[in-house]
Formats: sequence, structure tokens, C-alpha cells
Amino acid sequence: MRSLTSPQHLARQAVLLLTVSYLTGCASPAPVTPTTRCAQVDYPVYDPAEPINRGVFAFNRAVDDYALAPVARGYRYLPDFFQQGVHNFASNFSEPKVFINDLLQGNPRRSVNTLGRFAVNTTVGVVGLFDVSDRLGIPRHKADFGQTFGVWGVGNGPIVELPLLGTSNSRDAAGKVLGFLVSPLGDSDTVQTLGTVNLVGGTVDTRASLLPLTDSLQKLPDYYSALRNVVAQNRTAFVLEGKEGATSPQAGDCTKGASDDF
Repeated sequence: MRSLTSPQHLARQAVLLLTVSYLTGCASPAPVTPTTRCAQVDYPVYDPAEPINRGVFAFNRAVDDYALAPVARGYRYLPDFFQQGVHNFASNFSEPKVFINDLLQGNPRRSVNTLGRFAVNTTVGVVGLFDVSDRLGIPRHKADFGQTFGVWGVGNGPIVELPLLGTSNSRDAAGKVLGFLVSPLGDSDTVQTLGTVNLVGGTVDTRASLLPLTDSLQKLPDYYSALRNVVAQNRTAFVLEGKEGATSPQAGDCTKGASDDF
């Protein structure tokens, strides 16, 4: 196993962090339970660096408009079985980090759920290309370090617009960076290759799933504030879900019809 502090490893992490990750995890609809469904942001969104954030947002939007979004639109024309396979693989590859966060949040039931899904889908599901666990009644939930910090009681902090990584509060931004640095599957050549495939495929798949939302938000007078508020709303629901420790999030999320709130 390679050293996690080797120049090659650090360079790889830096490249992964600053390339094709725009919007991944920052505006992803968080699964919600009945009590957290469409949770409202009950605090003022704190954006003291808004002029700077808007400048970074303009850069991110240009990257998205001319690179990522067109690729995502083309991806949606690919056969459904191909898109589903990419989605399943990316979801399965992220399960080890979900497992770590389940443990850090003190949710043993969720951690067992995640471990069971990963074991079944990696083996029977051919490295996660097929989601066998859903058919067996083992639903998937999400968890990340930003959610974990929120469950621990860490405050949201000010809004930050990260180059290529999009809109976030400072707590979730720190969790996002930590998520890139943590490699629970090790750092072998095989894992690096699978990780690159996962990052590229998962980013495009996530962006494609968000096209209806972002297309609707872009029609509003202020796209920046609309997206910022949707992200805050969904992250609030996501942290509440982690605190509840639900193992079976219901379908549906706050982003559906979110533009009606603005």
C-alpha cells in the first residue's frame, strides 16, 4: 500500500479535488424521512462574503454551462441500463465512506445496513453494477462528513462558494474536503482506477439527475441565491435525517418543486 503522504498520492488528491466535481454533493437531493421532508431553513443563511462568492459562482457556472452540463445532457440519451449501471457503481463505491460516517454518528443500525449493502452489491452485484440489495429489502441511505459534523452539533458557518465544488456552508465544505482525503479502501492501483471511474461517472450521473432542478432555478431572477437556499434547505433535512438515524428513507426530496418557494 502506498503512503498516503507520498507526492503522487497528494497530487492525485489535488487533481481529483479540483477537476470534475462541480455540484457533486453540494446540491444533491438528500433523502428525507417523513418528519424531515422539505425541512425549512429556520435560520438566516449567513453569506458575509457574498460578492466574492458570486464571483466564484460565475466561474463555476461557466464551467458547468460549457463543460459539465452539456456532457450530462448527452449522458441522458444513453441507454437506461447504462445510466443505471453507472449510478449503481458510483453509489456502491461510496458505501465505505457512508459506513464510516454511520459509525461516527453512533448509528449501529445504519452501519449494519450499509455494510450489508456493500457486501452484497460488490459480490452478487458485480462490483456494484447491479443493486441487488434493494431487491432484498435493504434500502440505501446517504451519509457524509458534513452530515456527521452537523449531527455532532457543529454549526453551519458562513456560506462559501468553492471553485469547481459549488455552493456550501463552511461546515459542509470542510466535510467535503475531508471526504476527498479519506480512502477507506486503500490506495492500490486498482482502487485508484476504480476511484477515478467513480468520480467521473458519478459526477456526470449526479449532474444529469440535477438538470431538471438547475434548469428550473436558472429561470428565476437570481440563480445564485435560489441555488444557495435550496442547498441550505436540503442540507438541513440531511442533518436531521442523520440525527434520527433512519435506515429506510422514503422516496422524495425537497428539490421537487423547490422553485415554487422562490
